[in-house]
Amino acid sequence: QGIFVLGLPYALLHSGYSGLFLIILAAALCCYTGKILIACLYEENEDGQLIRVRDTYEDIANACCKKLSPKLGGIVVNVTQVMELVMTCILYLVVSGNLLSHSFPYIPMTEKTWFVIAFVTLLPCVFIKTLKIVSKLSQLCSLVHFIIILVVMTYCLTQIHQWSWAKFRLSIEFEDFLVSVGVIIFSYTSQIFLPALEGNMKNPGEFRCMLNWTHFFACVLKTTFALTAFLTWGEETKEVITDNLPSFLQTLVNLCLLTKALLSYPLPFFAATEIVYACISRGNHSNYRSPLFALGVRGSFLVLTLLMAMFIPHFALLMGLTGSVTGAAMTFLLPSLFHLKLKWKNLSFLEKCADISVFILGFLCSLAGIVCSIKGLLEVFG
Repeated sequence: QGIFVLGLPYALLHSGYSGLFLIILAAALCCYTGKILIACLYEENEDGQLIRVRDTYEDIANACCKKLSPKLGGIVVNVTQVMELVMTCILYLVVSGNLLSHSFPYIPMTEKTWFVIAFVTLLPCVFIKTLKIVSKLSQLCSLVHFIIILVVMTYCLTQIHQWSWAKFRLSIEFEDFLVSVGVIIFSYTSQIFLPALEGNMKNPGEFRCMLNWTHFFACVLKTTFALTAFLTWGEETKEVITDNLPSFLQTLVNLCLLTKALLSYPLPFFAATEIVYACISRGNHSNYRSPLFALGVRGSFLVLTLLMAMFIPHFALLMGLTGSVTGAAMTFLLPSLFHLKLKWKNLSFLEKCADISVFILGFLCSLAGIVCSIKGLLEVFG
């Protein structure tokens, strides 16, 4: 459950009844691509037992492209992953700076100064060495997220006398609908983290069951939250639903959102720095394996996200463009393509059709998102 959830009521405003269907469909598709991605980590041995022969998304890509080039697939996947993770980190930093400036408007400081303050609170991230620490921070992040959801939904339930299904649109505008599709799909994406997550589970055999239940509950929560918020505010629904709250609740929720954004940063930060560090230190270069060098990689990455957050104009549009390319690729295009390549002989006709359908859908979503983002950038730059 990411910050994207807070944009779901706004997505319903532009997609109407089709938005509710999209929330359910996106959950099913993301759950499916998560399963087929993990299936690509395994191969059958002579006894017909499944053995984990690959560890990462990169290993899967290399296995698919080994006839062209042994490392080509891994390079493409690593670049795509790092791009998406970097943009995610920058987004959290930008959100933190914006929330700080809105929470304390009476303090005469620019947004860039608030970015630096948020950056200082994130400095301990350079000392994170294991996924266990990240998981503890993610637990706290989930707790804060549920507090935010609870506050918003409790307020909405107090306004139940104002609810009306007439607020839902029957007709939709194509461009607005595409924005909604992007928000809904990218609120579920987690494929980048799944190989490491499955590899770190005490009982990897329970992975599919875990994925089913988490996506089911995510779907129920997203649908309930988006529906109650939209029925409360209707046409007045704002891009971030917390902006609709009365001022006395808005400050509380903004501080919770700030905490959530700061606690969300370590996961993509850790994943990106691990990929970069693994690529640099690969081979027999002992100089690149020292703890000091790893610290330098993390520190450089942290400073890079701050500089990009402060100096890239129109970040939201660039984020949309990058998300349309990397998000759709990592969530739909590559898992279905890799699954078809590695498991073609073992797949039934229906499974092949499912993979091809997901690939085509992912391609169309990516293409539409790119067109909309480029159009927005062209309008901004005149």
